[in-house]
Amino acid sequence: MDDSPISSNKPNPHAVSSLTNWQKNIAKGHLINSCNKAYSIFPSFSPLNPEFSPGFCIMDNFSDHFSFNLVNKKEKEKDRIRTQELDEMVLRTSSLPHTALVVTNASIKNNIATSILHVHIANHPLTKTVHHAVFVTSMEVELFAIRCSINQACIKENVSKVIIITDSIHAVKKIFDSKSHFFQSHTGVILSELQGFFNSSRDNSIEFWECPSHLKWRFHKDIGKDSKSFHPTPAYPCKISWDYCKKTDSDDIINQWKMTFQASDGKGKQFLDLLDDNFNTIEPTYTKGGP
Repeated sequence: MDDSPISSNKPNPHAVSSLTNWQKNIAKGHLINSCNKAYSIFPSFSPLNPEFSPGFCIMDNFSDHFSFNLVNKKEKEKDRIRTQELDEMVLRTSSLPHTALVVTNASIKNNIATSILHVHIANHPLTKTVHHAVFVTSMEVELFAIRCSINQACIKENVSKVIIITDSIHAVKKIFDSKSHFFQSHTGVILSELQGFFNSSRDNSIEFWECPSHLKWRFHKDIGKDSKSFHPTPAYPCKISWDYCKKTDSDDIINQWKMTFQASDGKGKQFLDLLDDNFNTIEPTYTKGGP
């Protein structure tokens, strides 16, 4: 596909070349041609990814194959009710050989992320999986735990229903968020896994159950103990790691901003100097996972 601007016989009224000398003289800031594009400014998102294309999305084809079972926050005894609902659900599925019950947990300690999951089928624990990663955001490790849960459950033979119990229901909702966000690459892989699972049989389904950690529900409490039993050695990012490269890019952008706007004549009259409590000029900054 050609990314060049669409040609037209009529000149673009907003192009720099169409400005008069008077208009150019009164402009105090930098002039950017309207035909120029700056893709690097926006979050990474590929509209051509089939997982997000209209007509191919999970919401378009399999909206009745997944569901959320959330805590009813309006209930006065919501914790007791949720615990009872989880116990009853486990009792119902304990005798079903085609239902996989997956309990997940994710945590970060000393910059080391731990994602762990337990897979149960017919009241028998089958798999315990643990992954470690360094210098990632909490949302990334939560999404990775969900991804591993779906992957481990779907590869089991004769499994037609997957029930995932997690305290990171906000991360699960991010998977089905069609808007552009910084975790699109992670959710795209998860959606691809779900597409394959649902396409293999029209009877396949998945449920996401919310289990707040403060409930100390027995299965989730057990997986919490397992995650705390590991004591990996902290590591430091090398200069070829993704995190280090993104930090370098962010530092370069901030330094360029300082040089561009340090001189008052380069700011234009539409910019204000904002001061902090110590009367120092506020500069741009960034956080991990977003600008």
